[in-house]
Amino acid sequence: MFAEKIRALRKERKLSQAEIAKEVGMSARGYQDLELGAKPGFDNLLHIADFFDVSVDWLMGRTDIRELKR
Repeated sequence: MFAEKIRALRKERKLSQAEIAKEVGMSARGYQDLELGAKPGFDNLLHIADFFDVSVDWLMGRTDIRELKR
């Protein structure tokens, strides 16, 4: 679920895996592994959620509410 969501978010923004990896402080291979199904570490999960401006709970499939409540 996480992998599909970050792939869809990346495609919505028309960015490459390498571009997102750089923005969230990961290696391109590390980000690619996430899109292939690897589980993210806590820090990477937070950076990705912040970059895409979505909730961690939505990324992890715990809620259907995508938007952050600020």
